[in-house]
Amino acid sequence: MKLLVIEDEASLLKSIIDYFTQEDFRCEAASTFEEGIKKAADFQYDCIILDINLPGGSGLQLLEYLRVHKKNEGVIIISARNSLDDKIAGLDLGADDYLTKPFHLSELYSRVKALIRRKYASGSSVIEFGKLKLDLLLKTVTYSGQTLLLTKNEYELLLFLLTNKNRVVSRQAIAEHIYGEQTDNLASFDFVYSHIKNLKRKLKERGCEDLLQTVYGLGYKLSV
Repeated sequence: MKLLVIEDEASLLKSIIDYFTQEDFRCEAASTFEEGIKKAADFQYDCIILDINLPGGSGLQLLEYLRVHKKNEGVIIISARNSLDDKIAGLDLGADDYLTKPFHLSELYSRVKALIRRKYASGSSVIEFGKLKLDLLLKTVTYSGQTLLLTKNEYELLLFLLTNKNRVVSRQAIAEHIYGEQTDNLASFDFVYSHIKNLKRKLKERGCEDLLQTVYGLGYKLSV
């Protein structure tokens, strides 16, 4: 799972990043309005944690930008302002949740998990696609009841493909999902081909040969 935290209070930002990194989230950070809107526009995330008060602009303006430009990331607003008007404004603009500071990181984590379950698995912890099942809580994958032993990158790749099922995903999109802003420093996207090859092999070993397809010249897709 990939998380963007947009928060200008350095200590809180670090605490959130450290906590979610320990929970195996891929985390990126922004501390200003400009930095946050650039990352949100350039990359795709599973969830964005968004402060209202940011240097250079309002988190509500950033949220409005996301929704106007059809960015469908889940958004949880965090704010020291416990104003009903702020909550209503945030929810009306398309926020999925609103949490007032101070809060326990465990509560924020629970809300992020709940948001992801609603977004990808209709409130369940399991995403199903044909005979393929991915458990978001246990971080396990099975096909026809047989367990697939995946590396962390293979798991993240499969999850990314599942959340974009029946759509072609380019190698660059996969690289950006896994490495985010570090993608520009990569010499090539050969590692994507390597992960795809390994994932195909492991699916084939469980009796699935056609689920993960290569669309030559364009990318890859999961399709039954």
